[in-house]
Amino acid sequence: MRDKMGRPDPGMMPELTLAGETEPLGSLITVLNKLPAHSQVPEFKHMVRRTHDPSQRRDKALQLFSETYYQKSNEFSDTLTSSFPAKSPGAAKIREAERVTLVFEAYAQKFTLDCKVWTLTQTNALYQATWWHNHLFNPDLAGDAVILGFEPDWNASSAEPPVGGQR
Repeated sequence: MRDKMGRPDPGMMPELTLAGETEPLGSLITVLNKLPAHSQVPEFKHMVRRTHDPSQRRDKALQLFSETYYQKSNEFSDTLTSSFPAKSPGAAKIREAERVTLVFEAYAQKFTLDCKVWTLTQTNALYQATWWHNHLFNPDLAGDAVILGFEPDWNASSAEPPVGGQR
Protein backbone atom coordinates (compact mmCIF):
# COMPACT_ATOMS: atom_id res chain seq x y z
CA MET A 1 0.00 0.00 0.00
CA ARG A 2 2.68 2.50 1.00
CA ASP A 3 5.19 1.42 -1.64
CA LYS A 4 2.78 2.29 -4.44
CA MET A 5 1.31 5.38 -2.69
CA GLY A 6 -2.15 3.80 -2.71
CA ARG A 7 -2.14 2.94 -6.41
CA PRO A 8 -3.79 -0.41 -7.07
CA ASP A 9 -1.61 -3.45 -7.55
CA PRO A 10 -2.40 -6.56 -9.63
CA GLY A 11 -4.04 -8.21 -6.61
CA MET A 12 -6.86 -5.66 -6.83
CA MET A 13 -7.22 -5.63 -10.62
CA PRO A 14 -8.81 -8.81 -11.98
CA GLU A 15 -9.49 -9.56 -15.62
CA LEU A 16 -13.22 -9.55 -16.21
CA THR A 17 -14.93 -11.93 -18.64
CA LEU A 18 -18.65 -11.59 -19.34
CA ALA A 19 -20.82 -14.70 -18.92
CA GLY A 20 -20.82 -16.72 -22.13
CA GLU A 21 -17.66 -15.07 -23.47
CA THR A 22 -14.17 -16.57 -23.69
CA GLU A 23 -12.05 -13.44 -24.05
CA PRO A 24 -11.71 -10.96 -21.18
CA LEU A 25 -13.42 -7.60 -21.61
CA GLY A 26 -10.49 -6.05 -19.74
CA SER A 27 -9.38 -5.46 -16.18
CA LEU A 28 -10.91 -3.27 -13.51
CA ILE A 29 -10.01 -2.00 -10.07
CA THR A 30 -11.96 -3.62 -7.25
CA VAL A 31 -12.53 -2.48 -3.70
CA LEU A 32 -12.75 -4.83 -0.74
CA ASN A 33 -15.22 -3.25 1.70
CA LYS A 34 -15.95 -3.81 5.34
CA LEU A 35 -19.36 -5.14 6.32
CA PRO A 36 -21.80 -2.38 7.32
CA ALA A 37 -21.38 -3.29 11.01
CA HIS A 38 -17.65 -2.48 10.70
CA SER A 39 -17.97 0.43 8.26
CA GLN A 40 -15.40 3.17 8.36
CA VAL A 41 -17.32 5.51 6.07
CA PRO A 42 -17.52 8.15 8.84
CA GLU A 43 -13.71 8.12 9.04
CA PHE A 44 -13.42 8.36 5.22
CA LYS A 45 -15.82 11.32 5.17
CA HIS A 46 -13.88 13.02 7.95
CA MET A 47 -10.58 12.62 6.07
CA VAL A 48 -12.11 14.04 2.88
CA ARG A 49 -13.82 16.97 4.58
CA ARG A 50 -10.90 17.84 6.83
CA THR A 51 -8.75 19.21 4.02
CA HIS A 52 -8.98 20.21 0.38
CA ASP A 53 -5.38 19.13 -0.17
CA PRO A 54 -5.42 15.81 -2.09
CA SER A 55 -1.94 14.86 -0.90
CA GLN A 56 -2.94 15.23 2.76
CA ARG A 57 -6.04 13.10 2.14
CA ARG A 58 -3.96 10.44 0.42
CA ASP A 59 -1.42 10.42 3.26
CA LYS A 60 -4.13 9.95 5.90
CA ALA A 61 -5.81 7.25 3.80
CA LEU A 62 -2.50 5.41 3.31
CA GLN A 63 -1.89 5.53 7.03
CA LEU A 64 -5.33 4.03 7.79
CA PHE A 65 -5.24 1.36 5.08
CA SER A 66 -1.65 0.26 5.72
CA GLU A 67 -1.88 0.11 9.52
CA THR A 68 -5.18 -1.31 10.74
CA TYR A 69 -7.91 -1.39 8.10
CA TYR A 70 -7.21 -4.87 6.66
CA GLN A 71 -6.29 -6.62 9.92
CA LYS A 72 -9.51 -8.58 10.61
CA SER A 73 -10.76 -10.65 7.66
CA ASN A 74 -14.09 -11.42 9.35
CA GLU A 75 -15.02 -7.71 9.10
CA PHE A 76 -15.18 -7.76 5.28
CA SER A 77 -18.00 -8.36 2.84
CA ASP A 78 -17.63 -11.05 0.18
CA THR A 79 -19.04 -8.58 -2.35
CA LEU A 80 -16.36 -6.72 -4.27
CA THR A 81 -17.16 -3.35 -5.82
CA SER A 82 -15.90 -1.20 -8.66
CA SER A 83 -16.72 2.37 -9.70
CA PHE A 84 -17.33 3.68 -13.20
CA PRO A 85 -18.20 7.08 -14.67
CA ALA A 86 -21.91 7.80 -15.03
CA LYS A 87 -23.35 6.42 -18.28
CA SER A 88 -20.27 4.21 -18.77
CA PRO A 89 -20.86 1.84 -21.71
CA GLY A 90 -18.53 -0.67 -20.06
CA ALA A 91 -20.49 -0.64 -16.81
CA ALA A 92 -23.74 -1.06 -18.76
CA LYS A 93 -22.31 -4.03 -20.67
CA ILE A 94 -21.10 -5.67 -17.45
CA ARG A 95 -24.45 -5.09 -15.74
CA GLU A 96 -26.40 -6.47 -18.69
CA ALA A 97 -24.36 -9.70 -18.54
CA GLU A 98 -25.65 -10.32 -14.98
CA ARG A 99 -22.75 -12.73 -14.34
CA VAL A 100 -19.02 -12.37 -14.89
CA THR A 101 -15.82 -14.18 -14.10
CA LEU A 102 -13.14 -12.24 -12.26
CA VAL A 103 -9.62 -13.67 -12.44
CA PHE A 104 -7.14 -12.35 -9.91
CA GLU A 105 -3.48 -13.31 -10.36
CA ALA A 106 -0.81 -12.08 -7.99
CA TYR A 107 1.92 -13.42 -5.73
CA ALA A 108 1.88 -16.96 -7.23
CA GLN A 109 -1.84 -17.30 -6.53
CA LYS A 110 -4.79 -17.32 -8.92
CA PHE A 111 -8.43 -16.86 -7.94
CA THR A 112 -11.21 -17.41 -10.47
CA LEU A 113 -14.48 -16.01 -9.12
CA ASP A 114 -17.85 -16.58 -10.75
CA CYS A 115 -19.89 -13.53 -9.72
CA LYS A 116 -23.40 -12.17 -9.88
CA VAL A 117 -23.37 -8.46 -10.81
CA TRP A 118 -25.70 -5.68 -9.82
CA THR A 119 -25.76 -1.90 -9.74
CA LEU A 120 -25.62 -0.51 -6.22
CA THR A 121 -27.85 2.42 -5.30
CA GLN A 122 -26.41 5.48 -3.59
CA THR A 123 -28.15 4.48 -0.35
CA ASN A 124 -26.43 1.06 -0.30
CA ALA A 125 -23.73 0.80 2.40
CA LEU A 126 -21.25 -0.76 -0.06
CA TYR A 127 -21.89 2.07 -2.54
CA GLN A 128 -21.10 4.62 0.17
CA ALA A 129 -18.00 2.73 1.31
CA THR A 130 -16.70 2.44 -2.26
CA TRP A 131 -17.45 6.03 -3.21
CA TRP A 132 -15.82 7.55 -0.12
CA HIS A 133 -12.86 5.13 -0.32
CA ASN A 134 -12.24 6.11 -3.94
CA HIS A 135 -12.80 9.80 -3.22
CA LEU A 136 -9.87 9.69 -0.78
CA PHE A 137 -7.57 8.95 -3.72
CA ASN A 138 -9.49 10.71 -6.51
CA PRO A 139 -10.84 14.13 -5.55
CA ASP A 140 -12.43 14.44 -9.01
CA LEU A 141 -14.67 11.38 -8.54
CA ALA A 142 -18.12 12.36 -9.76
CA GLY A 143 -21.04 12.22 -7.35
CA ASP A 144 -23.07 10.25 -9.87
CA ALA A 145 -20.53 7.46 -10.35
CA VAL A 146 -21.91 4.02 -11.14
CA ILE A 147 -20.81 1.41 -8.63
CA LEU A 148 -21.23 -2.25 -9.43
CA GLY A 149 -21.23 -5.06 -6.89
CA PHE A 150 -19.69 -8.46 -7.67
CA GLU A 151 -21.00 -11.25 -5.41
CA PRO A 152 -18.98 -14.48 -5.73
CA ASP A 153 -20.60 -17.89 -6.00
CA TRP A 154 -18.00 -19.72 -3.93
CA ASN A 155 -19.16 -23.16 -5.14
CA ALA A 156 -18.46 -22.15 -8.76
CA SER A 157 -15.16 -20.39 -7.94
CA SER A 158 -11.64 -21.76 -7.57
CA ALA A 159 -8.11 -21.05 -6.41
CA GLU A 160 -4.79 -22.26 -7.82
CA PRO A 161 -3.00 -23.52 -5.88
CA PRO A 162 -5.92 -24.46 -3.64
CA VAL A 163 -6.14 -22.35 -0.50
CA GLY A 164 -5.35 -24.29 2.67
CA GLY A 165 -4.00 -27.24 0.68
CA GLN A 166 -7.50 -28.47 -0.24
CA ARG A 167 -8.33 -29.77 -3.71
